[in-house]
Amino acid sequence: MSRIPAASGRLWAWARTLGGLGLLALLLWLVGTGPFLDGLRLITVPALAAALAIGGITTVCGAWRWSLVARGLGVRLPLRTAVVHCYRAVFLNATLPGGILGDVHRAVRHGRSAGDLGRSVRAVLWERTAGQVVLAVVAVVVLAAFPSPVRPYLPVVTLTLAGVGLGAALLARMRPAGQSRWARGVRVAVADIRAGLLARRTWIGVLLASTLAVAGHLATFVLAARTAGSTAPLSLLLPLTLLALLAMAVPANIAGFGPREGVAAWAFGAAGLSAAEGVSTAIVYGALVLVASLPGAAVLAACRVRVPAGTL
Repeated sequence: MSRIPAASGRLWAWARTLGGLGLLALLLWLVGTGPFLDGLRLITVPALAAALAIGGITTVCGAWRWSLVARGLGVRLPLRTAVVHCYRAVFLNATLPGGILGDVHRAVRHGRSAGDLGRSVRAVLWERTAGQVVLAVVAVVVLAAFPSPVRPYLPVVTLTLAGVGLGAALLARMRPAGQSRWARGVRVAVADIRAGLLARRTWIGVLLASTLAVAGHLATFVLAARTAGSTAPLSLLLPLTLLALLAMAVPANIAGFGPREGVAAWAFGAAGLSAAEGVSTAIVYGALVLVASLPGAAVLAACRVRVPAGTL
């Protein structure tokens, strides 16, 4: 029986990778190689330095959020250790298919060192969820304030998100009884949210860290757009970059590339700019993020030197 889940997991991993490759191939067919190559040629040293600095801020914010959530769940995680793990995770996310393998790696590493794999994995899950929730809220606010291709559909999206949130809150209050796997999972999730996210000493820090991280990602995307030659005003650029950032949550990508470029091409084109401009901006963003993650490569190399191969 254990072979079936393993086989389905490998199949899903291949499907995500092929999906990302297919999307990139489609973009190459539609816009050609020009936007891809032109964007990379326009990258300057000051842009790389700025991306490295912004990446440092966003990485520290993510590490702070993770440390707060882990502490709320009863797992010790010093901020300095969290920063090291997060840099390594950002590098792995930026270079491996799927965009989440770095987070899986840091969850397992921390769980082994803390002696509690379950809580450590849940800490990473909840802190990443908190970041996505804040990103979604910021996106709704910005997309409502400024014109964008999705503005006509925003009321439906907002009502849907509100319904999901209300349903989750009602489910948390119900706290189903019994010893089924589903009932135990709901009880654990409710306890985790209360202790790891909504505790008095935690939620403000989680909210602040997540908001600063979103601002850093937006700043990097705007930097990428300007580097790629876009002269669109910020009132038009911010909604488009948020749509591309939301697309990065789709795990079907190749080292981060794929859905982001596809959504950027569509959003820029629908906003009256050009699909090529959107692709160039997204490609530059990916390159800047990769450079910003390079300290994680140094961390990974240092760990390889200190720890025997096969134990990472």
